[in-house]
Amino acid sequence: MAKRVNTVHTVEDLREIVADWRAEGHLVGLVATMGALHEGHTSLIGIALEHASRVIVSIFVNPTQFAPNEDFAAYPRDTAGDNLKVAKSGAHLIYAPNNEQMYASDFSTQIFVGGVSDGLCGAARPHFFSGVATVVAKLFLQAMPDITVFGEKDYQQLLVVKRMVRDLDLPIEIVHGPIVRESDGLALSSRNAYLSEAERAVAPLLNRVISDIASDVGEGRAVAESLEAGRVRLDSTGFLVDYLELRGAENLAPITDIAERPARVFVAAHLGSTRLIDNVAINPSTEQRRT
Repeated sequence: MAKRVNTVHTVEDLREIVADWRAEGHLVGLVATMGALHEGHTSLIGIALEHASRVIVSIFVNPTQFAPNEDFAAYPRDTAGDNLKVAKSGAHLIYAPNNEQMYASDFSTQIFVGGVSDGLCGAARPHFFSGVATVVAKLFLQAMPDITVFGEKDYQQLLVVKRMVRDLDLPIEIVHGPIVRESDGLALSSRNAYLSEAERAVAPLLNRVISDIASDVGEGRAVAESLEAGRVRLDSTGFLVDYLELRGAENLAPITDIAERPARVFVAAHLGSTRLIDNVAINPSTEQRRT
């Protein structure tokens, strides 16, 4: 049976525990989540445990990254299930603040990270990355971890957090966590719970399309042609595409020549009422790398 993990709800209690850990010489890791945990989250916890001797899992559904017409109220919440998964994962503490603890009634500060937040999800959800950067900065300052792990499924979010940490000189190491997928290729996401049975059967096409684009472009097919063919496939099977783009993997700058720098294919698309995102790296063929 997994050992029960303590949960704290206030900054004061969190800092007291972290101070005790530091006095004992521990390195502290943080995995920031919005709950509804799945194997993707627990993989991040596992990576954090490889880098730190004490790991905190924060669980907070952050209202500032949701627009008024989005799914904040309906976002999946499973406190009992989350507690069990964290206990089984080997993490040492859950930090679960409420809205009042995170945002005072007169809270008026926002963090905006330019550049890497432009385009992609930043265009479709212009409020989103300011909300993410602000809450992550607060979590970092509340817990002051030595390392934190963010998954590559939310790749743009990962780069926004990395840029914020760099620009603000925060003494925190950012570790990448690879995308965890179902056996049919669908990237794990808490929002997958929204999919109907029919939609769930179609959803893996999203990954197949961008994987095919990455393969074709890596073998030398024209970028624009590959992207257009992928969009047609998605449109014809019921997806409503927000974006389907090739971007530089280091700064998300638009690129047309994969020889220029590491690149990834990014997609966001609605399937019914569910918005899905995914991305894959492009691995150019040996001949492509020589050109």
